Amino acid sequence: MAQPPAVAPFRAIALSRRAHALAACGREVIHMEFGQPSTGAPAAAIAEAHRVLDAEAMGYWESPALKARIARHYAETQQVTVAPERILLTCGASPALVLALNSLFVPGARIALARPGYVAYRGALRALHLEAVEIGCGPAAGYQLSAAALAALDPPPDGVIIASPANPTGTIIPPEGLAAIARLCGQRGIRILSDETYHGLSYGPRTDSMLRHAPEALVINSFSKYFSMAGWRLGWLVVPEALAPQALARIGNLFLTPPVLAQRAALVAFDCHDELQAHVATYRRNRALLLAALPAMGLGAIAPPDGAFYLWADIGHLTDDSMAFCLRLLEDTGVATAPGTDFDPIDGHRFLRFSFAVSTRALETAIRRMIPWFAAQPGNETSA
Repeated sequence: MAQPPAVAPFRAIALSRRAHALAACGREVIHMEFGQPSTGAPAAAIAEAHRVLDAEAMGYWESPALKARIARHYAETQQVTVAPERILLTCGASPALVLALNSLFVPGARIALARPGYVAYRGALRALHLEAVEIGCGPAAGYQLSAAALAALDPPPDGVIIASPANPTGTIIPPEGLAAIARLCGQRGIRILSDETYHGLSYGPRTDSMLRHAPEALVINSFSKYFSMAGWRLGWLVVPEALAPQALARIGNLFLTPPVLAQRAALVAFDCHDELQAHVATYRRNRALLLAALPAMGLGAIAPPDGAFYLWADIGHLTDDSMAFCLRLLEDTGVATAPGTDFDPIDGHRFLRFSFAVSTRALETAIRRMIPWFAAQPGNETSA
């Protein structure tokens, strides 16, 4: 009997379990292993959730008002017109990814993606019997996909996953790069899936939606990152009008609807601009603090963290086993990070990812602990 495809585990989850076990034993642990804001949902969104809990029984429901508000968001921030009927609400970005892949492709389809890249892209593709065509994107490529890299694939893939800002690197594809990818994909019949989960989190460079350049692209977004609502499990998927009926049918059969409570709160969260921008200001400060600490840690080779809240650092001069390295760092300092092997099965053994979505106070403590620890590692020039 044929077996379903094996999916590699998310190693940072195992590391996080160890971090929580240490905390349960009384250790002070600083969690920089996951990409989740340390802040909660906006205050007004929480107040709305309390009101709804007292006033509504809730049930299976998809908010027309929230879909209209998301459509307005694209008009205001991207100058793109998106009909609310093209917006599908999901239980976070992860189901949106599965929904998009299952709606677009048949088993055996070849999907291009950047390496390093988010671990769940590779896992979801394998679980859905799709072939991941990973393109190594190192420092010379700015850790991002390009039209030239896609053009070099022969035969062309059936689809491509774009992520900008990207996880784990925080790198951003400039507008002209997105436009070139859109043209190339249009010429070669490559379907585009754009993961825009980290939109709103940029420290300078402009972040275009792929919809500005490829109106038929499928676009994933989420309330987990910019809106600081990771635990509320709410996201959305923008689909072409022709694909909407089948995508809706899949939602009904696979996922039903996202939580009503989250939908009610998210509608209010859209208008909490000042509070949300204060979170971005915190990430900007944290980014600057971490960048300033890197020389004392002996970490010079990094991806430019232009967006999101990650820093992707080369630790190849210190280890060839990033998982073991991250475990030692956790045990010795109480600072949890993510091993590079989650994001890059080829070269990830020499990288780790820091998430600086923690409080500034927590990050300052983590830096104080990590500087002497890194400096003492064999092979680190700072140890001299």
